[in-house]
Amino acid sequence: MKKYLQIIAVLGAALSLSACGNLKNSNLANNAKTSTNTNTKTYQTTETGNNGYTVLLKNGHYVTSPITGLTATSNDNSVDTRELERGLVQISKGVYSPNSYVFQEGQYINTTVANDWLGRKSKGNPLGLNPELGSKKKYNPYYLEEIIEQDFLNGSGSSYHIAGMSIGLAINSVDYYQKKKDGPEYQMAISRSNQKQYGQKIAQEVVARLRKKKALKNIPITIGLFSKESKDSLVSGTYFLSGTAAANSSKISKWKTINTQTEVLPTIGGKKAINSDDASSFNSFKESIQNYFPNISGVTASLRYENGKLVQENISITTQFYGYEQIQSFTRLVLATAKKYLPNNVPLEIKIGSVNDVQALVAKESGDSSYQVHIYGGE
Repeated sequence: MKKYLQIIAVLGAALSLSACGNLKNSNLANNAKTSTNTNTKTYQTTETGNNGYTVLLKNGHYVTSPITGLTATSNDNSVDTRELERGLVQISKGVYSPNSYVFQEGQYINTTVANDWLGRKSKGNPLGLNPELGSKKKYNPYYLEEIIEQDFLNGSGSSYHIAGMSIGLAINSVDYYQKKKDGPEYQMAISRSNQKQYGQKIAQEVVARLRKKKALKNIPITIGLFSKESKDSLVSGTYFLSGTAAANSSKISKWKTINTQTEVLPTIGGKKAINSDDASSFNSFKESIQNYFPNISGVTASLRYENGKLVQENISITTQFYGYEQIQSFTRLVLATAKKYLPNNVPLEIKIGSVNDVQALVAKESGDSSYQVHIYGGE
């Protein structure tokens, strides 16, 4: 099993947690009791507003999960990484209120266990959650591609304990394989119904295995099923089901359907946009800034919808200029054009940069008409 360490995966969780609050008002609150015993762990928490989770630190350090970046195959799609973590945080908020729990990246599933679970089931690996390889006539795909864990704790001062857990199971929508070593690559599409059937099956098994740990016997465990996109997709995958096993139970009795869609604008190949008004607004924005500054390499947008409603729009603008005044002037243009054409009731993030560097950032939060602007290396 290969470990694909992606820095963005670690940052993604932190960004997802803090983005729900006001970053400029975030602060570090030291809630730990001072101790002269160097073996005693001290705890601090980072506080966020606007329904964001407080994050637990140990001895002043952010605690990362040992299984971040582990995948079943080498056919991972990097655009899925942040959404896999961000989406699980959103699911968790419906179960573990940010007012009652603090967040910490998962600490109960270690690397060895995750590798075993991500592997195929075999005599040598009876814990594998992916099916046996099968035969030449019937190939069994890799369903489970990735596992993430998020922990939710209660406590104060120098004492915190696990009180809830969320697990994200990333299920492939396409599996890539070779019939023989160094041979051509084939692909097998996995339908949503098969993703659902297999995902729910292994979710019950994961809960049952976690219950064997003493600390996890009496806490709720939430499972989110995430559909991974093909490896060449420009859009990220999405969660499509979630369910919670109540404390003392190893069974998820009720599943909730999650209706999330993502897309990239402009669309290609004649594909119809999810919302024509949103697509039209983006096109007007794009054309306006390209007419003003012709030396722009590209303008694309990534949009996320929940229950048919736009909830996030991120725009990337690639430039071919580096002069200080050019960047200053262009950023002011982008700000004015965004106010004119883009929706004012959803979070927006506009990154301006060359191929190698981010030059400026224009962003706003939902319900906030005031944009924040930062020019890197500028005033």
